[in-house]
Amino acid sequence: MIEAYLKLEEERKAQGIPALPLNPEQTAGLCDLLQSPPAGKEDFLMNLLTERVSPGVDPAAEVKAAFLAEIAAGTKSSPLINKVKAVQILGTMIGGYNVQPLISALGVEELADTAAAALSEMTYVYDAAEQVIELAKSNAAAKKVVESWANAEWFTSKPQMAETYTVKVFKVEGEINTDDFSPAGDAWSRPDIPLHALAMGKTRFPGGIQEIAKWREEGHRVAFVGDVVGTGSSRKSACNSVLWCIGDDIPAVPNKRRGGIIIGGVIAPIFFNTAQDSGALPLKMDVTKMNMGDVITINTAKGEVTNEAGEVISTFEIKPVTVPDEFRAGGRIPLIIGRSLTDQAREALGMSASEIFVPAENPTPKANQGYTQAQKMVGRACGVEGVLPGSACEPLMTTVGSQDTTGPMTADEIKELACLKFKSPMFMQSFCHTAAYPKPADVLMHNTLPKFISDRAGVPLNPGDGVIHSWLNRLLVPDTVGTGGDSHTRFPIGISFPAGSGLIAFAGALGFMPLDMPESVLVRFKGEFNEGITLRDAVNAIPLWAIKQGLMTVPKKNKINIFNGKILEMEGLPNLSVEQAFELTDAAAERSAAAGCIKLSEESVCTYLRSNVALMEKMIADGYQDAQTLRNRIDAVNEWMKDPKLIEADANAEYAAVIEIDLAEITEPILACPNDPDDVKVLSEIQGTEIKDIFIGSCMTNIGHFRAAAKIWEGHKFNPNDRIWICPPTRMDQSKLKSESYFAIFNQVGARIETPGCSLCMGNQARVPDGVNMYSTSTRNFDDRIGNGAQVYLGSAELGAVTALKGQLPTPAEYLATYKEKIAPVKDEVYDYLQFDDLGDFDAVYKRCDI
Repeated sequence: MIEAYLKLEEERKAQGIPALPLNPEQTAGLCDLLQSPPAGKEDFLMNLLTERVSPGVDPAAEVKAAFLAEIAAGTKSSPLINKVKAVQILGTMIGGYNVQPLISALGVEELADTAAAALSEMTYVYDAAEQVIELAKSNAAAKKVVESWANAEWFTSKPQMAETYTVKVFKVEGEINTDDFSPAGDAWSRPDIPLHALAMGKTRFPGGIQEIAKWREEGHRVAFVGDVVGTGSSRKSACNSVLWCIGDDIPAVPNKRRGGIIIGGVIAPIFFNTAQDSGALPLKMDVTKMNMGDVITINTAKGEVTNEAGEVISTFEIKPVTVPDEFRAGGRIPLIIGRSLTDQAREALGMSASEIFVPAENPTPKANQGYTQAQKMVGRACGVEGVLPGSACEPLMTTVGSQDTTGPMTADEIKELACLKFKSPMFMQSFCHTAAYPKPADVLMHNTLPKFISDRAGVPLNPGDGVIHSWLNRLLVPDTVGTGGDSHTRFPIGISFPAGSGLIAFAGALGFMPLDMPESVLVRFKGEFNEGITLRDAVNAIPLWAIKQGLMTVPKKNKINIFNGKILEMEGLPNLSVEQAFELTDAAAERSAAAGCIKLSEESVCTYLRSNVALMEKMIADGYQDAQTLRNRIDAVNEWMKDPKLIEADANAEYAAVIEIDLAEITEPILACPNDPDDVKVLSEIQGTEIKDIFIGSCMTNIGHFRAAAKIWEGHKFNPNDRIWICPPTRMDQSKLKSESYFAIFNQVGARIETPGCSLCMGNQARVPDGVNMYSTSTRNFDDRIGNGAQVYLGSAELGAVTALKGQLPTPAEYLATYKEKIAPVKDEVYDYLQFDDLGDFDAVYKRCDI
């Protein structure tokens, strides 16, 4: 065992990273060796036991806890570990498999005080807290634990946030997105934090991790600084990589760090929240006077930053006010769990609420307070009428989604939280990012993660089922709140606040989520669409109108973005189908909005829900797990449809801004230009641009888009000057299209048909050649995301189909003429959405195997 481990350790050391944590088999071998340790290997073996086994409910932790429990009970022995030492080590394992052995030790005289000290430091005890509270009535050691919890000694024993930090500045100019921190092409390595961190900045700031490492070896604490930090996807892997480079090791938690300082002129809300959850210190301030390599002093008490000459170069305010407590506790998640345990203990002891923690500063509603649609939905999830911006709240999470490039990390966080069953009523896991071209790590995940999720009463999909959002949207209950480990988890009914994998694990495990309620921006549509103008054009009109009104700028330096960190609320298109509405809420991610919601009609929503119930019934019949979770969701949807009333904004609701878009003023397609989803232009400004690759797919598409493209291509032949990629979002869409003979048309124009899922959208599977001009219906077009140096235009499937025929962006007149000829006469047939409760050939579509 030792030789095999040392060999693996040496291989990793050559890469500059530590060995992987021990797996269950290695841990079992270690436990055997500890009973009769080889001479000279004692310290090595003890270090493996105390520092190299993941905590919580990791399978290796189960082996470790069982071994230590047996030593504590006297049924096994080790010359290196006596009974007291075994209990001490159990106390470092955070929670889960170590809890019951520690509670048992409270009843053993020689171990009681040690067990009490261990449990007093632990907060991830969940239902076992009641067990300890009951035991405290007759057991003095247990009473000490409850009193310690009540006094929050798990918190006060940790050092407070320092008054000053002197750091060396590692600064990246402009915008740093999560693709820069966590490249899509390296998604397979994300669960392995040190290995994945080697890819950080490889195209955006090459050599950066080596420079940071050098500074740290010289004794500097390093702060990561940027103008705009963390836009894009909700990847905790991005924050993990930053903290691996600038943070501090966590005792008894292998290959994970916390405590780093991140400074940004703008910090994207999802990234800011992930930093809070990860035990980092995120600070927003003017960074224009900070330069690469500067040594600065951050005074957290004064809110000032000074240079080496003592000059004040920036000021800041720590917000929210709870950040110092979060930083002290090791992150927002441990703070929330610990605070809840303290409240529980104080209530059991008849004590008043604790004053140890900094209280949130929540605004007070005024007389006749009006609330927006989002504020009312979050309010309902919190048991109040509405939640005002600036409020710290904890809404119930009715639906939680996890996708596969973050799923293994979420699973690790779930283990660390010691969760054995989800409290959220619906936790769904997809495999849409890795199904098409799985790497060895992906294959292993496909074989192991589904059972991990279903064992906790979650619902794992199958690889090849399709995009997470297209499925998760069909499992929703209207006007409820949820979250997802993908930035495009933006419910078209209800509201979602996407988050990093740590918060996803928390929301699934505990059934609620911390939220600092953002302000809302209202986009009000009016008028009618001109012929040929699509919903994707309405999506791109939002930033275009904001730019016209001075509410958004494209340059990243001193960027203005009215949507950043706010909720994008929309109204004026009540009769859209829910599939159509998702195009609008989905794109809230590209606005850097914290969430998005839209006002729809009860008729549209009920039509969608009836279809979804039929789908879920079929899932149960086909053996999808967890069957009871799906049955509970069917019951919840049916209960809502008995009295279908949707939440609406109050007439006197207040918004940070109101943008009114007259659809009649959109007379030609609008595209996002390379390589920024905010850089939108009308077609006539960029017509004639040569295009080599055309991708029609992603969560921004539905079956109507593929039919529309096919109608435009009908009668045409393969264009050798371009490549067409087709990727329907779900296997049901793909099967239906095939049944309707549209595949023959796709083949006729030489289209490459991908496995249902994300495909080119994320760029971790298929990629386009370096440096090409590309047209895509996908979500975002950051540099190097879809292809190294690729110049990517984002727009509608309809315009993409015309572009494919010409090999260049057409003129508005050419596009509109094609639309009028090919689509307008058959519009109702083209834009007919999947309705599973009315689908006569449901089984043929649902079960089709030749896709």
